[in-house]
This record gives sequence, structure tokens and C-alpha cells, in this order.
Amino acid sequence: MLALFSFFNFLRVFSYVPQIIKVARDEHGASAISYSTWAMWTCANGSTLGYAAVNLHDPWLAFISGVNTAGCAIVIALTVVKRRQHRERLEARSAA
Repeated sequence: MLALFSFFNFLRVFSYVPQIIKVARDEHGASAISYSTWAMWTCANGSTLGYAAVNLHDPWLAFISGVNTAGCAIVIALTVVKRRQHRERLEARSAA
């Protein structure tokens, strides 16, 4: 069971990359990204990191959970930037 858990968490780390690229390239404010969903995943991964570190003393699980937390946080941060850029472009067009 540990091998299966490790395998899928390893894959999950890489699954953030296509989403990050998609958000980074988006020119329409990353409207398909749900802040609440990504925030929930960020918090879930962050709480797993804390539980693994404090209660389980499991550095591998804490590390993987930290990487997953970072992946989610990057998606959120990029979405904030892309939405701000999109809003500024719309405001500049309407001012012109």
C-alpha cells in the first residue's frame, strides 16, 4: 500500500506542471480556476504536511505534502497575477 501511495503522490507532483503552464499562458484571467477548490487542496496538503511532521515524524510524507502544497499555491498565485493582468487590460481598453 505504501508503494501505491508513493507512486500516485509522485505522479501528483508532476500533475501540477501542465496546470501551471496552462494558467501562465492564459490570456483571459484564468477564469476556469476556482480559488476555493485550489485553496482547499492547498490547506489539505498543508495540514497533511503538518500532521506528517509533528504526529507521524515522517519526513518523506511531509516533503511530498510540502511539494503538493507548493504546487497548489503556485496555481493560486499565478491565477491572482493573470486575473489582475486581465482586469488591467480590460480597463485600459475601456479607457481608450
